[in-house]
Parts: sequence; C-alpha cells; structure tokens
Amino acid sequence: MTCSQCSGIEEQFNDAIARKSLKRFRRRGPDRTTRLLIEGLRLVLDRDRKPGTRLLDIGAGVGVIHHVLLTDSVERAVHIDASTAHLAAAREETERRGHNGLVEFMRGDFVDIADQVAPADVVTLDRVICCYHDMPRLVRLSAGHARRLYGAVYPRGTRLMRAGIFAINVLMRIKRSPFRTFQHNPAEIDAVLRAAGLQRRHIQRTFGWEIVVYERG
Repeated sequence: MTCSQCSGIEEQFNDAIARKSLKRFRRRGPDRTTRLLIEGLRLVLDRDRKPGTRLLDIGAGVGVIHHVLLTDSVERAVHIDASTAHLAAAREETERRGHNGLVEFMRGDFVDIADQVAPADVVTLDRVICCYHDMPRLVRLSAGHARRLYGAVYPRGTRLMRAGIFAINVLMRIKRSPFRTFQHNPAEIDAVLRAAGLQRRHIQRTFGWEIVVYERG
C-alpha cells in the first residue's frame, strides 16, 4: 500500500469511527453484508467440520468476523489491519468476549507482510479489496494463504456504484485526505481467484455489494 493510503486509512478509520463501529456491532450484530459473508462461510464449514480451523481476517476492522466465528466455526484467528484505532477496538472486544489467546493481532499492509503471515483454513476480506489500488496482487497473495475457504465482499460493477465511489473520492480530495476507494471489476477478481486454484461455491448480491465464498479444489 502506498504511504499516502496508509496515512489515509489511519485518518479515515480513526478512533471515533472505530468506537462507533464497535458500539453498532454490540447493539445490532454484524452489518448486513458481513452477516451474509459469515452465513456463506458457515454453509461450507458446517458441511465438513474440521478441528483446529484457523481464520485469517485481512482488514479486519473491529474484528466482527472472528468475534462471531470463534463461537462455533473456528478455533483460532489472525487479525490484520492498518488502522491502530480498529486494532485497539478489536482487542477490547476480544478481551470482553473471553477470547484472549485465541486471536493474534498484526498491524500493517497485508501485501507488505504476507511472507510473515502463516496460511489459514479460512481467509476473509470484508470490504477490503475496494480500499486497495493493486487488486491482482492483494487478491493473489491473500488467496495463496487460503488452505480451504476464501470469503470477500466488494462493490458490484454497476454504474451506480462507480458513481458512488467517484463521489467518495471527490469528497476525500476536498477534505485533503489521501484515502481513496476503488471499484475493481468483479470478473477480474474472479479470474485471479480461479487462477489461484479456488472455485466459487457461494455468491450473493445486495444493491451495491457482491458477497462471495470460494473453496480450494
């Protein structure tokens, strides 16, 4: 990730945003797209449960996915995020839920630290691909870490979403924030994942988002 985008993430996903996200999760549970991703993963995980299942959540935010899946579907998790505020909020919730020792926290750009991260049975990127300029590299490296399942949420390739992302980036420029969002072609994301040996098992679409689960082999 470019240094400016890293700085933009720290600025955009600050303590106020992290606290708001954590409060909303505690009150309502996962946002709709995150809930759909979790449900899609469980459809496959419940079909063939394996002991010791490990989750790698990239751009994990306040840790919603592992907070939920540690209750019944995975036994350990690695949480990676570039926002110190989100990491702090995720640690707080992890302790509150009694999951100390089950989650490893790492700060940084996954692409830069990928060789320091062990593969996992399940890899997730929930609304993360749209925050990264080099989609092929991010998706290829993250897919290479998925031993079994790969789940992601990203913008649909519609004109309306393109206009929305354009508007967000105009606002970021006005605010003089280096943070940018990106609309990557879903067909190109699919091609990278298939080239990495993954096959799509589940897809669901909302008005603006595409939720997918891929399985190796």
